[in-house]
Amino acid sequence: QVQLAESGGGSVQAGTSLTLSCEASKFSVGDYCMGWFRQAPGKDREGIASSDRDGRTNYADSVKGRFSISKDGAKNILYLQMTSLNAEDTGVYYCAAVKAYWCGGGWSATGRYDYWGQGTQVTVSS
Repeated sequence: QVQLAESGGGSVQAGTSLTLSCEASKFSVGDYCMGWFRQAPGKDREGIASSDRDGRTNYADSVKGRFSISKDGAKNILYLQMTSLNAEDTGVYYCAAVKAYWCGGGWSATGRYDYWGQGTQVTVSS
């Protein structure tokens, strides 16, 4: 059964950086459309980044230029490198996967993905 496990969250100061990892089991991250989502307290889960099978990426405007999504096929891990963090980045971060070549125009929709991790908390204090 496909499994995803996020790690790397924590409490950090504004302006610092953090890298999240999502370890995949029973499938290869290189063969799937992969995404990162986050859910702030009291808000809906929002898509913030995705990576197609060919490495093409998409980003939400709120993180563009600050966050970077990448895959390590050898380790079978999806990463989210986050820089210049601010309080609005606080939330639970989830990785997601769907067996598709393209993430497509709906990359930021939760319904696009079939598999989800349990999430990792990121708290940014100013």
